[in-house]
Amino acid sequence: MALHESALEELGLAPMWMRRGGAQHAATVDDTQSQAENADAVTRAATSADVEARGEDVAVRTAAASGGNGDDDGNEVASAAVSHDANEPQAERQHTPSSRRETTPDEAKRAMPQPARRASAPDTEAAPPDDDFAWFDDLPTEPPSHAEAQVARQALTAVDTLDWNALEERVSACERCRLCEKRTNTVFGVGDREADWMLIGEAPGENEDKQGEPFVGQAGKLLDNMLRSLGLARGMNVYIANVIKCRPPGNRNPEPDEVARCEPYLQRQVALVKPKLIVALGRFAAQSLLKTEASISSLRGRVHEYEGVPVVVTYHPAYLLRSLGDKAKSWQDLCLARDAWHSASPHDTPADASK
Repeated sequence: MALHESALEELGLAPMWMRRGGAQHAATVDDTQSQAENADAVTRAATSADVEARGEDVAVRTAAASGGNGDDDGNEVASAAVSHDANEPQAERQHTPSSRRETTPDEAKRAMPQPARRASAPDTEAAPPDDDFAWFDDLPTEPPSHAEAQVARQALTAVDTLDWNALEERVSACERCRLCEKRTNTVFGVGDREADWMLIGEAPGENEDKQGEPFVGQAGKLLDNMLRSLGLARGMNVYIANVIKCRPPGNRNPEPDEVARCEPYLQRQVALVKPKLIVALGRFAAQSLLKTEASISSLRGRVHEYEGVPVVVTYHPAYLLRSLGDKAKSWQDLCLARDAWHSASPHDTPADASK
């Protein structure tokens, strides 16, 4: 059984315990906190059995000391008590009886408890007040894209109010659809801006994209010959444009959304030119202008209408380069267009066609 500290005081052994145990106690306190934690488990396991075995021996020696034994017996009791005391928690060892001797400054310094590890700051100090960043609430989650900013600027002025210069500038900077990503040049249009005849094709090809002008290359030469057969010429009473102002990659057909986004430009061109006749060149141009999916063969041979202007449908010059047999049909379409023009302009004669 472990001997209580008060029993030692009653027996007059407390001073003796301090004299012999003081050095050992100071040495134990001098150990670093990390070494005490690592050795604690080993010390407890090694000494617990020894303390229990000596418990009865301590009691016997204590009883002998109470009977008037000398210093040797008292020393043995104090030694056993020190061995038992080494296994007690450090907090209990630091509280010694008032009868202990005065310790030196060095021993007092070593006996001072190690400072506790600094606790982490409370969450309330680490986190800023809730209202510190309230001024961010009014900002957009992400900046507007360039295309969105461009659309916002264009919305300030409607397309149907633009003059020629403003319309051409608007088209050259247009980013309303994805065709702008691959284009080299926009193809606005070319010719007489007060013409009676307006020719409308599908979309720019590779050569048109490079030069920024509609119907160039071999197809353009064939178109010039077709106009010459009517007594017309490019830039003389003729204005040429396309449904789409940018080249579709790989010369594919434009998508419906691309047509819808680009159509206001064509509508404004028609309104500015005020033609007396429109010739739709090719299936796609005819279907886009007339809002139909009918075949070009079913649309040929009769006069249609777009924005109040008569429309005649014929083959695209690029198609005629591959299908020479259909040139005769194309000539029939041009004759129908000339008759429709005469009907719209009864005061004009064939000699005035090249005005």
